[in-house]
Amino acid sequence: MTLPPFHLAFPVHDLDAARAFYGGLLGCPEGRSSDRWIDFDLFGHQIVAHLAERSAPGHHNPVDGHDVPVPHFGAVLSMEQWKALADRLQAAGMRFVIEPNIRFEGQPGEQATMFFLDPSGNAIEFKAMRDPANLFAR
Repeated sequence: MTLPPFHLAFPVHDLDAARAFYGGLLGCPEGRSSDRWIDFDLFGHQIVAHLAERSAPGHHNPVDGHDVPVPHFGAVLSMEQWKALADRLQAAGMRFVIEPNIRFEGQPGEQATMFFLDPSGNAIEFKAMRDPANLFAR
């Protein structure tokens, strides 16, 4: 199943830091921008970093033995893309909220996942499904 691209807007405290993080570290091509926002291409999806003075504190929910940050956003990658990104982030010294790992092992929803924060404290998850057809399996 191919899903259409999504659009997500989120707050950041510093556009230069957002540009370095999303464009530099994560490798997201930059689209349109102004002095208040920047569009990025996150694996075919449009995300928009909007300059904001403050954001609400995050919360956590327990999922498969981990405290998953809420809210969060990210992308579902191929296992190859996920491993390459995990390696790049680890080599760059990324501090993970949840280290790269496999969760729901042996279940239909088995997936590789990792969580980390951007420079403004936004939680990001990247995952890869063992079987991509099971993305929404119960």
